[in-house]
Amino acid sequence: QVQMVESGGGLVQAGGSLRLSCAASGRTFSTSHMGWFRQAPGKEREFVAAISWSGGTIDYSDSVKGRFTISRDNAKNMVYLQMNTLKPEDTAVYYCNAVGGLTPLYGWGPGAQVTVSS
Repeated sequence: QVQMVESGGGLVQAGGSLRLSCAASGRTFSTSHMGWFRQAPGKEREFVAAISWSGGTIDYSDSVKGRFTISRDNAKNMVYLQMNTLKPEDTAVYYCNAVGGLTPLYGWGPGAQVTVSS
């Protein structure tokens, strides 16, 4: 079992950057593939990015490819999402979770609100 708490959200102008952090607990974190998801108002939660347990395999949704970077630090039980060149359509609550393929495995944490103004 892995539990997650997200942080680092905020309000930023279009073109700006934010870095989200995910603090994960659980003895299986270092062997868990991890992912970021987001949910915009009135929309379904969607996949954003995923990283394998070793960091050797990374995947992004087409909408963030080239702008966002996922990384992890297994020694600290942390997963990060560096978000650059933010757009208003990136406005959402962002969540991290352990994943199987691109499917979230556990319950959701509180999320981190990201708001991008135009």
